[in-house]
Amino acid sequence: MKAGSESRIVWTVAAVQFVNVIDFMMVMPLGPRFARALTISESDLGAIGGAYTGAAAISGLIGAFFLDRFDRRRALMVVMLGLSIGTAVGGFATGFGTLIAARILAGFFGGPATSIALSIVTDTVPEARRGQALSKVMGAFSIASILGVPAGLKLAEIGGFRLPFFGIAALCLVTTAVGQMLLPAMPPRRARFDRTTLSTLFQSKRTLTSYAVTAVMMASGFLVVPNIAAYVQGNLGFPERDLPWAYLAGGFASAFTMAIGGRLIDRFGSLVVTALACTMLAAVIYGGFIHTPPYFSVILIFVLFMVSMSLRNLSVNTLSTKVPRPHERAGFMSLQSCVQHMACALGAFVSSRLLTAGPNHTLVGMSVVGWACVGLQFVVIVISAIVERNLLRPVDTILGPRLGDTNEGGKP
Repeated sequence: MKAGSESRIVWTVAAVQFVNVIDFMMVMPLGPRFARALTISESDLGAIGGAYTGAAAISGLIGAFFLDRFDRRRALMVVMLGLSIGTAVGGFATGFGTLIAARILAGFFGGPATSIALSIVTDTVPEARRGQALSKVMGAFSIASILGVPAGLKLAEIGGFRLPFFGIAALCLVTTAVGQMLLPAMPPRRARFDRTTLSTLFQSKRTLTSYAVTAVMMASGFLVVPNIAAYVQGNLGFPERDLPWAYLAGGFASAFTMAIGGRLIDRFGSLVVTALACTMLAAVIYGGFIHTPPYFSVILIFVLFMVSMSLRNLSVNTLSTKVPRPHERAGFMSLQSCVQHMACALGAFVSSRLLTAGPNHTLVGMSVVGWACVGLQFVVIVISAIVERNLLRPVDTILGPRLGDTNEGGKP
């Protein structure tokens, strides 16, 4: 494929991913606004975030079995259209139940959107250039923090919490139309992920430990993530009008971290960087959410939290890419996406049960959530060490030799 066509596809997919990420991220900082408008308890905000990720996990698992049978462009356009509808429905929410239903609908379509988008890049870009291409697509998280979240919060100041939902839905429609025009048709291919692959993956110690560290990592983060905006406003008195600046600062910091994180991992190894990032995150959680008063300003809490989260997630995900054999990668990644979303949902729902609403929109129990998050960071380090040790073993006790493994005689 020509370089121009390849670049056009990558940037189009990056735009799709940006819209998908901001649709997911926007609900958390908007939480205090729609909690007041819809008479929702601040302690239930985690459940609203968990509804999206839970639905995304289920649809991701279902889609793993049949999405390869459809034209990728058509499949992406369908799920993006569904995401637009689900997001718009959120703007019509009248209470906790209707908002939960809207986020479930959005998550059901948002989950497969990421898998399809990454599949398009993988199919299009040769392996020699794939790392740079994927970095552009995966950078959507930082760009969403820098541009999307502050813009959405400004829209909420202008037209209330409903306007960002409608704005994102409209942006999603525009992106869908652009994708239909710029992306080439990609004929369906026979699905390579079946029950045999599923059974094989779940018998591998490498796979199970990798999924375990992914689950603990994501669940621990989502104990805190859905509640940050409500906590800093209600408990720390941070002005709502300044919240966009906090996300802007954190987004720039995480973008810088992503740029240098890969080099640190290549030089020192995933385990060392994971240990560093988890320790840093534990310190940030203690100093920002457990200790009263916090050791850091709210802006610094956002910056340090997003930096340590970005570095930790990058290092653990880099380690996980070494786990599957080539013919297992599609199935492995599909299931890992499902594990990630389910773990996010679990963390969000658990936090909503641990927290209660106090007077003046405060959150009671944040220290308990914080200590749980701190403890899980050290579990992430331990399981990461187990994954790395398993990778050093020349033969998986169940799956047999990995690609490139040899015995003493030099035969595969």
